[in-house]
Amino acid sequence: MAPMTIDFQTCFIFILLSFFSFFCYFFFFKKTNDLGPSPPSLPIIGHLHHFLSVLPHKAFQQISTKYGPLLHLRIFSFPIVLVSSATMAYEIFTTHDLNISSRNAPAIDESLVFGSSGFIVSPYGDYVKFIKKLLATKLLRPRAIEKSRGVRAEELKQFYLKLHDKALKKESIEIGNETMKFTNNMICGMSMGRSCSEENGETETVRGLINKSFALSRKILFVNVLRRPLEKLGLLSLFKKDILDVSNRFDELLERILLEHEEKPEEEQDMDMMDLLLEASRDENAEYKITRNQIKALFVEIFMGGTDTSAHTTQWTMAELVNNPNSLEKLRDEIDMVVGKSRLIQETDLPNLPYLQAVVKEGLRLHPPAPLLVRMFEKKCVIKDFFNVPEKTTLVVNLYGVMRDPDSWEDPNEFKPERFLTSKQEEEKTLKYLPFAAGRRGCPATNVAYIFVGISIGMMVQCFDWSIKDKVSMEEVYAGMSLSMAHPPKFTPVSRLSL
Repeated sequence: MAPMTIDFQTCFIFILLSFFSFFCYFFFFKKTNDLGPSPPSLPIIGHLHHFLSVLPHKAFQQISTKYGPLLHLRIFSFPIVLVSSATMAYEIFTTHDLNISSRNAPAIDESLVFGSSGFIVSPYGDYVKFIKKLLATKLLRPRAIEKSRGVRAEELKQFYLKLHDKALKKESIEIGNETMKFTNNMICGMSMGRSCSEENGETETVRGLINKSFALSRKILFVNVLRRPLEKLGLLSLFKKDILDVSNRFDELLERILLEHEEKPEEEQDMDMMDLLLEASRDENAEYKITRNQIKALFVEIFMGGTDTSAHTTQWTMAELVNNPNSLEKLRDEIDMVVGKSRLIQETDLPNLPYLQAVVKEGLRLHPPAPLLVRMFEKKCVIKDFFNVPEKTTLVVNLYGVMRDPDSWEDPNEFKPERFLTSKQEEEKTLKYLPFAAGRRGCPATNVAYIFVGISIGMMVQCFDWSIKDKVSMEEVYAGMSLSMAHPPKFTPVSRLSL
């Protein structure tokens, strides 16, 4: 019965929004001819029909290829500015960066999952500036990352032993699932000073909540974009219960862990990320007084952002390597030469493995974790002296399209890590490589993400052979907020080293 209910809800809301937009269109929506280039649209629904049969990032790519890299679109009565080229991305993230450093209102204010306490959805202001400074100077500064290196090394060893055991038993695995467990444990260790306990079910609880949050992401995105009309139509409550249920379960888990940290003896000087945030919340002289809910919401975002994106990137990149055996062999030769065959790869090896770094970057270029960047123009502005943008207009930067733009990349759809060994990636008047976005609201954990993916791929290539009868299907699908494989392959790892 559940699928029937969901379909009915969606259709019902769609019909109501159509009537609502019809009303707005004829009575309130002012037609303007100076918004910039726009593809042909239909009455009422605008350009919605372009997205009904194709994944959004590919639909945006097709529209941009035909009509240009900077477009004005309309979904019902809601305007959108679409950016799809490196040159236009540069313009947006330099000239207009401050104006697009905010997002739409949060889905459900009181939710810890992308609610008003979160760092990701907060408007650009004192809170965001304070957390960015805290991340740069304490939480993710080079010394802090180095300090937690032992946590990652131990988790990598356990990951290797798990795969080695699968190889001995000749059991097949899905790389994405196994990598998700690995990255989840690393994040727990770095942020809370320990791995989530297997014995009391914390690991499964965290992973289960992350998966439920991703399953709700379409609802959250829907409410994010259409919150105002949904509130006017009295439909917001249809989404609230499921979102708050996950939020409340996150709250219980994080409250318990926060209490554990508060009860730690003062002589314990080894402070993790949670300790540092609690210390900041108690600091009467702090530039910004962060609340307990803001700490919890930040950890929800860390869990969701770090776990899912790293796992999907690793899975996509390993699939590309399997489909390109020459690249796989070249990477393995580099690792064997630099690391050898008598010890496990370490993250201190990464700077000495340029081809591995290039492989990771190429995987991110072809398969960015979040292919669409959604922001909002806080104030009205003019782009390139001709494109007039009203205030509160939604901005969509098609990162997928930018990083596959044939004007910026040779053979843009081919997996060629070598391009990152020879290209200087000049950014003068262009931003063609931006898997983690750019500007003030770019991902603050980029360096950690490269480490997670780099050591994961490095270990799997160093220690195991991976093969499949046919080529891995690279068909895409949205799972949660990330771009994932529609048909994730199952591999049976074959040990090539015994460490």
